[in-house]
Amino acid sequence: MMKRLIPTFNRILVQKVIQPAKTESGILLPEKSTKLNSGRVIAVGPGSRDKDGKLIPVSVKEGDTVLLPEYGGTQVKLGENEYHLFRDEDVLGTLHED
Repeated sequence: MMKRLIPTFNRILVQKVIQPAKTESGILLPEKSTKLNSGRVIAVGPGSRDKDGKLIPVSVKEGDTVLLPEYGGTQVKLGENEYHLFRDEDVLGTLHED
C-alpha cells in the first residue's frame, strides 16, 4: 500500500538533496565544501489563517528547491524514503538556477 502525506496548515514536506561527494571527473570533494542544506518540496499545506480568518497561502510550491535551516523540522519516513516537515516561515529561501 502506497502512503502519501499531505501537510496541514502552513507546513511543507521536503526531501533533502544529497550533495555529491565527488565531481563528474572523479575528484573527491571535502565534506564541508558541499554542505548546502537544501531540499525539494514534495507537498505543501493550504496555508494558515490570519486573525480575521483570511487564508495566508504557503510561499513555496511543489517542485521548488529550498534552502533549509541547519536544525529543525520533523523527520518523517514513508516506506524507504525519508522526508522532513517544516513550517513555511522556517524556509530560508528558494534556489533558482541561472
